[in-house]
Amino acid sequence: MSASSLTVQPAVGVWSRLGDYVELTKPRIALLELVVVAAAGFVATWGQPEPGPLIAAMLGTLLVAGSASAANQWLERQRDASMRRTALRPLAAGRLGDGEACIFVTWTLIAGLAVLAVWAGRASAAWAALSWVLYVLIYTPLKPYTTVNTAVGAVSGALPVLIGWSAVGSAVDARAIGLVMLLFLWQFPHFMAIAWLYRDDYARAGYQMLTVVDPTGWRAGWQATLAALALLPVSLVPVLAAPGLGSLAYGLAATGLGLGQLALSALFWYRPHATSARRLLKASLVYLPLLLVLLMLVPWI
Repeated sequence: MSASSLTVQPAVGVWSRLGDYVELTKPRIALLELVVVAAAGFVATWGQPEPGPLIAAMLGTLLVAGSASAANQWLERQRDASMRRTALRPLAAGRLGDGEACIFVTWTLIAGLAVLAVWAGRASAAWAALSWVLYVLIYTPLKPYTTVNTAVGAVSGALPVLIGWSAVGSAVDARAIGLVMLLFLWQFPHFMAIAWLYRDDYARAGYQMLTVVDPTGWRAGWQATLAALALLPVSLVPVLAAPGLGSLAYGLAATGLGLGQLALSALFWYRPHATSARRLLKASLVYLPLLLVLLMLVPWI
């Protein structure tokens, strides 16, 4: 064996281990939460947030969200191993051990809450702690027992709005509640599409998702459609008091996006199958980020 191979192999091992820790944080979910926190800070201050507290809120949220995702994977490591879509996760596959996961969960949670409390304010830290508790200690344990888990997870997923909103020093008002409700409702079309596509996996792992309890998909389609319908008026609440053409442009765009998502939700309800579920999932992944970016641009339109 050459000397060069001896030096390359440890380096590859380090990068592989680092990648496993990153995977523990569910980076796509964490990235979306960062966008939500930033958007909330912009909306709360009409596009003029103080950079320091908002950046701190984003960093703290990243750490707390990473801790929650890692804790979720540790608690579900045995069930993850039985599902095709999660069998290769670091804990399910045995690439990381229980001790490593617990240390990661603990220190990222402590660091995240500390960053929030010191630089973004105690209110932001409190909302982040509540989100963590709901996701790790209530949503995750509920999944094998009741379909209510989805609603609890949706509440946890909507709270980053209040982290960003509080970080910039704004009082929670109707616009903040409207943005929270937007995030809460959006998760139902999004997750019902996922739950349908992976219903066999969820059934194999013993999770009580709506698509497992009702394999016809009717109830999942109904929930997705009802939430998409409610999103039409709710998505307008954050800009009700916004002056100028920005709010009008946003309102037209939000309504168009909402009608598109509603149509695909109704199609999934009418005929639940892989194609309609994938279309709805893709629509939800376009709807929310685009809507949040448009909200941030309202003061400059």
